[in-house]
Amino acid sequence: MIHPTAIIDPSAQLDENVAVGPYSIIGPQVKIGSGTRIGAHVVIECWTDIGRDNQIFQFASVGAGPQDLKYKGEETHLVIGDRNRIREFATLHRGTVDGGGITTIGSDNLLMAYSHVAHDCIVHNRVVMANAATLAGHVEVEDNAILGGLVAVHQFCRVGCHTMISGGSMIAQDIPPYTVAQGDRAKTIGLNLIGLKRRGFAEDTVRGLKQAYRLLFRAGLRMEEALSRIEQELAMTPELEHFLAFIKASQRGIAR
Repeated sequence: MIHPTAIIDPSAQLDENVAVGPYSIIGPQVKIGSGTRIGAHVVIECWTDIGRDNQIFQFASVGAGPQDLKYKGEETHLVIGDRNRIREFATLHRGTVDGGGITTIGSDNLLMAYSHVAHDCIVHNRVVMANAATLAGHVEVEDNAILGGLVAVHQFCRVGCHTMISGGSMIAQDIPPYTVAQGDRAKTIGLNLIGLKRRGFAEDTVRGLKQAYRLLFRAGLRMEEALSRIEQELAMTPELEHFLAFIKASQRGIAR
């Protein structure tokens, strides 16, 4: 059902069973998949592609131009997957030309009230961003990460999969997968053992991650030495391989 007060650009493509609430505005070159529900007073701007069965709550701003002084109105995109819940006053911005031209949000995410995803970010799947959690430009958040309320992530930082970021934390360096981080200029404080248990990780996998964590964060070793010992001494699992690859790929450094 499309409310008669909604304003929809003629070039927008709405699939079957899309619901649009009162006074919402859908701009040009927008695509919305079947089953998506859009609440009242939502603004979805140009060049935005939204998948199936999403729920966008009242007053959200989706697909606005990036907050980047270099942006001059070029065609850039926001792509959103399926089954996301985008709560009140969330702001999701398109990419920039210099940053690749696209902001990407995967599927099954929960973006709570006042959360912000800036230009050129990549948010993977099953991510939770609590109230007023904020991603600056070019941030990547991997699967199953949880960002507490008022968390702020600096430009170009990465947040690994299955991480838990405590509320109010300021992220200025990369947060490795499977860990917990907290604080102003947050530091990694341990493995996310509760999250790993809830998601059914095997005991040997968790044991290997514990051993790697001790070598990297507790043994007083240089980063290169710790990584070398992990590779030589521990049995590799896909999770541990991802842990190591994430750390080796870091450009901003690891928060430890």
